[in-house]
Amino acid sequence: MIEIDAITLWEFKRMFAEHPLFLLGLLLLVGYLMGKIAMRFRLPEITGFILAGLLVSPHTTGVVSIEMNEMLHLLKEVAIGFLALTIGAEFSRSKLRRIGRDIAGITLINVAGTFVVVWWGCMALNHLFIRVDIGHPYAILLAVIACATSPAIIVAEVHHLRAHGRFVDYLFGVVALTDAIAVIAFGVAFTLVVNMLGDVGSYSLIRETFREIVTSALAGGLAAVPLAYILRFTRGRNELMIITIGYVFVVTGAALALTLSPLLTNMALGAALVQFASGRQRVFRSLEAFTPPIYALFFVLAGLQLDPRVFASLSALGVGTAYVLLRGVAKYGTTWAGCRLRHTPAPIRRHLGLCMFSKGGIALGFVLLIQTSPAMEALRVSPVVYANLNLLVNVVLLSIFVNELLSPIFLRYAVTRGSELES
Repeated sequence: MIEIDAITLWEFKRMFAEHPLFLLGLLLLVGYLMGKIAMRFRLPEITGFILAGLLVSPHTTGVVSIEMNEMLHLLKEVAIGFLALTIGAEFSRSKLRRIGRDIAGITLINVAGTFVVVWWGCMALNHLFIRVDIGHPYAILLAVIACATSPAIIVAEVHHLRAHGRFVDYLFGVVALTDAIAVIAFGVAFTLVVNMLGDVGSYSLIRETFREIVTSALAGGLAAVPLAYILRFTRGRNELMIITIGYVFVVTGAALALTLSPLLTNMALGAALVQFASGRQRVFRSLEAFTPPIYALFFVLAGLQLDPRVFASLSALGVGTAYVLLRGVAKYGTTWAGCRLRHTPAPIRRHLGLCMFSKGGIALGFVLLIQTSPAMEALRVSPVVYANLNLLVNVVLLSIFVNELLSPIFLRYAVTRGSELES
């Protein structure tokens, strides 16, 4: 009986590997079930999706293997394309004229303040934890990674709540600008840290970072021109959906092939469309029926990346907990201060900072760059550098784990309350 059960289990897992479509269907259904359970406990549906991924991940039950997880990477790129398109659509001329300066002021204070608070806090940990030697270079990297805010959870939750209004305008604007600045800041900080640790001389990374940002923005803006022309002759809702989905696929694929940022490219595409395309609101409304299952799968796949083993290291657990708290205080406090200086309405001032806790794809991308960069690889021969980089990676992964699960709760409360009080 034991042998038959083992063979049956092996055959069952082999069927997953040979039929990714079956795997996608299962993940979507498990995500739906966990989403409903989360809502019964008054938790956001997105938290249920992430827990569903964690439940079947290679790091827990192993229902989904690492190889299967890698096969689904394409779906995450597609979801990022649509999420970025939605954020870019919020940069209309009327909104920029009305609140553009407020968004810029709040964002600059948010990024600069978060960096200073987290950097200072990480340096202070050296005096609190004798066995932890973070040092200036690693504190700089931790601080700049803390500045980024994941847009995925924010966009999906706002769509789920069907929230609109000035609060959402501020939220999308600050998040988009924050992430653009965070990408540039990380390029500069990473180069600085590499040269501080080993004098490798990798200043070309700064140039490459600026090139990627500028080229991605230009590519997305130019890509909007033919689509805007095609949309002039498109009337039916189904036609709009087919054309827009196909075009986002093409733009995302082209960005990946040209080593551009799919996030920035599609964000620029959405921003250009909302400025110049006729019937632009019809375009984004046509996607409303298509995106919910894509977003659900995206967050289930995000849960697959979470590894509970980061809690096994006591040093990573202690520093990581302090890091999460430092970042949370810094994000809320600096956002509140920025809103206060820009004289924004009280509901926005009190609740906007609660939306800034989400942390995922962008921070994970920074970690992957640290792990795979040839410049960092050359420095890993030093046992001290290797140990500190490993601690840094585990701390960031732990913060992603915690924020992915908890930030939807704060986000739903903030968007609901901010929108209600504003109206």
